[in-house]
Amino acid sequence: MALRKEHDVHKRRSGLNKGVGISLAAFVVLIMALTMVKVTSNSFKFPDAQGEQN
Repeated sequence: MALRKEHDVHKRRSGLNKGVGISLAAFVVLIMALTMVKVTSNSFKFPDAQGEQN
């Protein structure tokens, strides 16, 4: 049971907040998918930490 009645502004903003949250989650999934595709490709090689320096 809520102590105070929820204000109308909070009700209207909840839809916007959900939209922003879904957009952020979709962006994170996209970045993760692109990273996994790059790392699992056959041409990917980790950079050599002791590599040649010019």
